[in-house]
Amino acid sequence: MKSWMAGLALCAGACTPALNWREVRLDGGALALFPCKPEHQTRTLTLVGQPVALTLHACEATGLRFAVAQADVQDPARVEAALAALAAAQARNLQTTLPPGDAVQVPGMTPNPQARRYALSGRRPDGAAVQAQLLLFARGTQVLQATVLDGAPDTPAVHTFMDALRVSG
Repeated sequence: MKSWMAGLALCAGACTPALNWREVRLDGGALALFPCKPEHQTRTLTLVGQPVALTLHACEATGLRFAVAQADVQDPARVEAALAALAAAQARNLQTTLPPGDAVQVPGMTPNPQARRYALSGRRPDGAAVQAQLLLFARGTQVLQATVLDGAPDTPAVHTFMDALRVSG
């Protein structure tokens, strides 16, 4: 009986009316499940010493900001360093240190030792506390970073968003 009630509570948190889950196909065959309609923008940035076009897909729901950033680093030899650089940049942006993180396996990803999941507690530029959940992985030369800002790691919506990521084809 207790496990049934726990499952119901988990579903109620992840399936609230404020969360309108939808599958979004990203470049390179990646699929994400967003709880709101994401906006898309692309900008050029320097990643591992090379300019790359980084596309950000992001939306906000129930006070949480959900995002997937992706870039093609063009060279398989640059993928591992790019994933590490993305994680380090997020930690710097949040004025915190990067913990070791946990190894991850996203369905369809290319195996990489820098494919990791991180829970960060840091500060926004205005000094306000912020939590961030990150998941970094790659498919070929595409590097991807999924982020949820202001969500604790055990938040049902964070689990739903992170666990639904996959790459097809």
